[in-house]
Amino acid sequence: MGGGGRMSVPTPRKEKHDALNRVPHSKPPFMLSEIKKAIPPHCFQRSVLRSFSYAVYDLALAFAFYYIATSYFHLLPHPLSYFAWPIYWALQGCVLTGVWVIAHECGHHAFSDYQWLDDIVGLILHSSLLVPYFSWKYSHRRHHSNTGSLERDEVFVPKPKSNIPWYSKYLNNPLGRVLSLAITLTLGWPLYLAFNVSGRHYDRFACHYDPYGPIYSDRERIQIYISDAGVLAVTYGLFCLVAMKGLSWVICIYGVPLLIVNGFLVTITYLQHTHPSLPHYDSSEWDWLRGALATVDRDYGVLNKVFHNITDTHVAHHLFSTMPHYHAMEATKAIKPILGKYYQFDGTPFYKAMWREARECLYVEPDENLQERGVFWYRNKF
Repeated sequence: MGGGGRMSVPTPRKEKHDALNRVPHSKPPFMLSEIKKAIPPHCFQRSVLRSFSYAVYDLALAFAFYYIATSYFHLLPHPLSYFAWPIYWALQGCVLTGVWVIAHECGHHAFSDYQWLDDIVGLILHSSLLVPYFSWKYSHRRHHSNTGSLERDEVFVPKPKSNIPWYSKYLNNPLGRVLSLAITLTLGWPLYLAFNVSGRHYDRFACHYDPYGPIYSDRERIQIYISDAGVLAVTYGLFCLVAMKGLSWVICIYGVPLLIVNGFLVTITYLQHTHPSLPHYDSSEWDWLRGALATVDRDYGVLNKVFHNITDTHVAHHLFSTMPHYHAMEATKAIKPILGKYYQFDGTPFYKAMWREARECLYVEPDENLQERGVFWYRNKF
């Protein structure tokens, strides 16, 4: 400090939230009713017209992309088609993922106030994407009822170290992770539907297409038949298209975009429930609210809007699954002050996060603290 000078005082740095820090796992100091009171009442109101407007918008975009591809791509000079088709696949896959999300809303009774209307719209939209609507609706409902439970959750249930396959340690390297992610993103969704891969353990074979499988109760079986009929009807329609247009045409127009839809679906679901900061619970510690909070909101950039914000409002969705997606952002902002450190958001780009979680989240184990043996955290060391 000199004559007439000033002492330079360093400005304290603002503390940044580290998304990898563990979220609290003890019982929260708030109740679900308190969270609900913080949300404006209109956020729980469902509008038939508004919900249909999103469905119509997505379907119109999908038809526009289809029309452009089938009407103009064959007119392009030969080299340009190599660029046009991948652009079509990416755009169409993203838009159809939005259609998938709207069908998912129908399964949660978040589309309208009329259950019959939700089921009709959901059945049509999901069947068109080869998803058994009622079958997945019921298994997904059980996921929401048991989120974070190692014994009863339905999908992406982590395993303790003692239960992971013997070959897992040989895949714990860059090449192994590339192979695992490639299989997961391309085959993960159909393998889950057909063979319950990555799903909850059942005492016998579980399959979403089996009306008498252990996933479903007696009163749900007739609707599983309806789901199967919807998928079979669309499959038959695709078979007829192959007969008329050829297999390569159907693959280009429908098959590759569907593959992208399935890949995004697996990515979104995996990243919502797989994170180094999130706890899982066994039956000695689990309760519904802590389980519902054991999820993370992600940032997919512009795709947040394309996917109807299922990506960055998933915490609110798990707390209030009948809330329509077009109110979820407002609800998320309202509940953040209540949830505090129990709310988790990770802005890591999803492709980087997928690689990181594949590396860091291999199995779960409790900490050495014997008082918390029912709380499990992800580990990656063999």
